[in-house]
Amino acid sequence: MEAVGFEEYLAALLHAPRPRTGALAFYDHRVGRICTDQRLLFLPLDDHLCLRGDGLFESLACRERVIFALEDHLARLREGAEALRLEPPCSWEELRARIVDVARAAGRDDCGMRVLLGRGPGGFGIAPSECPVSSLYIIALESSPTRPEVLERGLSAFASAIPPKQPYLARIKSNNYLPNVLMAREAAERGLDVAVAFDEQGRMCEAAIASVGIVDAEGALVCPPPERILAGTSMRAALAAAQARGMTVLRRDITRNDIAHAREMLLFTSASLCLSLTSFDGAPVGDGNPGPVASLLREDVLRIMLREGTSF
Repeated sequence: MEAVGFEEYLAALLHAPRPRTGALAFYDHRVGRICTDQRLLFLPLDDHLCLRGDGLFESLACRERVIFALEDHLARLREGAEALRLEPPCSWEELRARIVDVARAAGRDDCGMRVLLGRGPGGFGIAPSECPVSSLYIIALESSPTRPEVLERGLSAFASAIPPKQPYLARIKSNNYLPNVLMAREAAERGLDVAVAFDEQGRMCEAAIASVGIVDAEGALVCPPPERILAGTSMRAALAAAQARGMTVLRRDITRNDIAHAREMLLFTSASLCLSLTSFDGAPVGDGNPGPVASLLREDVLRIMLREGTSF
């Protein structure tokens, strides 16, 4: 195969087959422009974000032209950046403004968003010093509402064989998501919806891309303690909503026995807010149907997010 120059390679690159990603608009800080043609959605091969997983990401949801919990997502991104000693290529104020710009450029009332902050391009080794400037990519994506049948029947869950991340990584939303990928594959292979990780002592941690909690036998909303799970923005909003309703809210260890005696098991996500997990390890949770707390918290969290979110 012969080597080609810039023009020939660029033409071939633009015509190379690729799956449709649903990208509506995206921004690369190196270019300094927002683009709406997904044929140009590329990442440098030497960016340590993809080469070494040396970077962070955030998943955000937009509804009715409002970005949910933008400040919470930025705070978590900033905490992760401090842990990785990773400086963004611009000020945090500019980063926030670019997220809003990309959401607006998507031209949709509802969309999903990804913000990726990486070590940047510069080498094929492992040392961060190879990369003189960090990278920033922001993508707005098509989104679909939660399917009605999911709300009506709930989701199936099981205890994953994949161990949770170690505490020093668990609270960082890093771009290295291989354990989460393995959990998602495990669920697909078993024909179930949600894999849930448990630590060495049998304590529940989190799902592949979501936080998990229960409504216990006494009616309290219980979520795992923060030491070994990501600080989920939807979970935090749900805890606040439950407290506002007068529910008891607890952060404590949750075991399989607690799930067996729970009234409800809940999944907290940016896209769907709060969903019912109606079975766990083949046994029904509660009466096996979506419970009232999941529905109430989903409505409450939506109101909170719309009221306190960032309009664009």
